[in-house]
Amino acid sequence: MAPSQSPVITIRNAVATAKINIHKLRGNLSVLAGSGGNITVLTGRDGKVLVDAGISRRQVEDALATLSNDPVKHLINSHWHFDHTDGNEWLHSIGAEITAHENTHKHLSVTTRVKDWNFTFPPAPAGALPTKLITADETRHLNGTTLALKCYGPSHTDSDILVKFQEANMIAAADTLWNGEYPFIDYSTGGNIDGMIRAAEANVANADDETIVIPGHGPIGNKSQLIEFRDMLVAIREEVADLKKQGKSLDEALAAKPTADFDAKWGGSIIDGNFFTRLVYVGV
Repeated sequence: MAPSQSPVITIRNAVATAKINIHKLRGNLSVLAGSGGNITVLTGRDGKVLVDAGISRRQVEDALATLSNDPVKHLINSHWHFDHTDGNEWLHSIGAEITAHENTHKHLSVTTRVKDWNFTFPPAPAGALPTKLITADETRHLNGTTLALKCYGPSHTDSDILVKFQEANMIAAADTLWNGEYPFIDYSTGGNIDGMIRAAEANVANADDETIVIPGHGPIGNKSQLIEFRDMLVAIREEVADLKKQGKSLDEALAAKPTADFDAKWGGSIIDGNFFTRLVYVGV
């Protein structure tokens, strides 16, 4: 069952007037929050490197100008979703080469229906399409920094990439972490709850107590929050799977409130406990 108004419309409308908050982190790394998914920015002589493009141009462009005079030269799409790729075309127009998983290119290239968002995306303009495509882990060296790109396989979608900034000990986890929010899982383009759990476990393994973790949504986090997110996913999956094993219908599973212990912390954003229960139920 899809929500009555597509979250795509809700989010795009909200972002149109949203303020960008700039968080300067270690070294030459910063995060821009407020234009859809969080945007990580690495400045330096090789040009700005962005992980994700957000939605709004004017606010992001103004925020980028406050960080440095470096031109934008590199954009990494963590996955194909609109709140991370709507800015692709304008960033490419000012000089950004776009790197992404090949499945990001595939979904952006065609009409793509996301059932659980009740929304059909038209093909993206040619200038918005990534041109450097990967299917396995890669390493890049830019602005004196080692960027480890990790392909997690189907989790949030079938196109997810995590970026670790090695020297700064920072991870851009994108939508394999929603910090303090239930995550969306896009079954329409290959996501699934078990893959989300595997990605969450890999994120924990990639972090130590000093790691700064940049989620796709929510505030900047750390390893303990990666663990808390992983444990929440596991607990709710077990609850919903047990209900389904008992032969409970989706409506009966919803009535049992398997997310009740977590809703106060995790259910206050775009995905509430009922929506998340539906997403998990499909995948167990």
